Amino acid sequence: MNWTSFSVFAVLFVVVAVAGFLSARWQRGDLDLLDEWGLAGRRFGTWVTWFLLGGDLYTAYTFIAVPAAVYGQGAIGFFAVPYTILVFPIMFLVIPRLWTVSKQHGYVTPADFVRGRYDSSGLALAVAVTGILATMPYIALQLVGIEAVLKVMGISGSWPLFIAFAVLAAYTSMSGLRAPALTAIIKDILIYTTIIAAIIIIPAKLGGFGHIFQVASQTLPTLKVPASVILSPKAYSAFATLALGSAFALLLYPHAVTGALGAKSAQTIERNASILPLYSLALAFIAMLGYMAIAAHIHSKVTSLIVPLLFAKMFPKWFAGFAFGAVAIGALVPAAIMSIAAANLFTRNIYKEYFVPNASSRQESRVAKILSLIVIAGGLVFVVAMPLQYAINLQLLGGIWILQTMPSIVVGLYSRYFHRYALIVGWAVGMVTGTLMAASTSFKSSVFALHLGHSVIAMYAAVWAVLANFVVSLVLTWLFNAAKVSKGEDLTLQSIAQ
Repeated sequence: MNWTSFSVFAVLFVVVAVAGFLSARWQRGDLDLLDEWGLAGRRFGTWVTWFLLGGDLYTAYTFIAVPAAVYGQGAIGFFAVPYTILVFPIMFLVIPRLWTVSKQHGYVTPADFVRGRYDSSGLALAVAVTGILATMPYIALQLVGIEAVLKVMGISGSWPLFIAFAVLAAYTSMSGLRAPALTAIIKDILIYTTIIAAIIIIPAKLGGFGHIFQVASQTLPTLKVPASVILSPKAYSAFATLALGSAFALLLYPHAVTGALGAKSAQTIERNASILPLYSLALAFIAMLGYMAIAAHIHSKVTSLIVPLLFAKMFPKWFAGFAFGAVAIGALVPAAIMSIAAANLFTRNIYKEYFVPNASSRQESRVAKILSLIVIAGGLVFVVAMPLQYAINLQLLGGIWILQTMPSIVVGLYSRYFHRYALIVGWAVGMVTGTLMAASTSFKSSVFALHLGHSVIAMYAAVWAVLANFVVSLVLTWLFNAAKVSKGEDLTLQSIAQ
């Protein structure tokens, strides 16, 4: 047990917990209303939104998994850097438009928009279920970061996770979206401090970046699956589609939409799209930790321990505790937003749509608060009761699944060409295709190699699946339109035109 590191870690955790509970009084609103609890009254300004979206999109799993991918796979692991660069131009084009429509019609979830745009409760249900399915393992995987730092500090057992997530559940239920917004500010200060220290201290101890790259270039080819610091031409299509597909998928996750809808205006989101790339710069340095771990001779069969082991070896004990706190708090913030987003989806698009159509906003808020507790508890039980590889496999599927809502949401914001029934069938085809592709690799890879004649094209399975989704949706739209099948009423037509 490393008591020095744990003491610093514990103090930081307490500070964040107190901030989470106190956030209920911040920018006061009636938290018995779903719009106030789930979206903080849509009143966050530019800087609060910047911290919230940064805390939302850059999770503890990013801090752990990206360096681990670079450590074990070399250059291909850097796909996360261009993908986060691509995210923000897409955000600039898509999310302000979604915010405007949602504000005008009182929409809380992306499925609300789909329901109004296509007049289809079935399509909205598909979007809602997909969002919840993709979010649950994402919440569970936030525990990977906390588990890793606890193990490195010498703490075993599941009891610390239960305590951490009990506190998370309590302040999330009490404060709603205000809690992760306020704690995200603390989280980012800790993360940036840790990254700055890491890129200065660790290379200095290891002989500089030149030596780090030299050791990595010599070590990676000797791995069981040989890798390199230079991307192979054969991996270009996989790298490019992983970046592009992940960029679209990230913005479609319910927690990303929830964070954006909490902004006070569409212009707030546009400004954020221009300044959020600062996080991409930070991510590039985070990815470099994988090569630093190789140069520092960190060895572990559990790759999620690579970064904590590196910090424990290279930092003083007190600052290692600080860095561990940054990783753990980096898990709590997005987990809170994810639980709120999943609760909003269930409440608005399942509970109200199919069980209590006349539910008031106060009833919706009560159900959402209960659901947020259940979602967090489910994520905790999932990780404790099941082997970690199953959680990782489902996370792989999460990205594949959530991208299948792209034709309904992203295209739907600009065009209503697709027929509502065609979109439902296209969604189903994409879900099945993507899942089968992932299963064919035994859920060990998100890249699927398709054999076309004498050519083999390896691409992100989610991209293959969404292409199948689009083709089916286009063909069936033509058939349904030719048969004059009703497209339903577009309730968003006027606001979209504006």
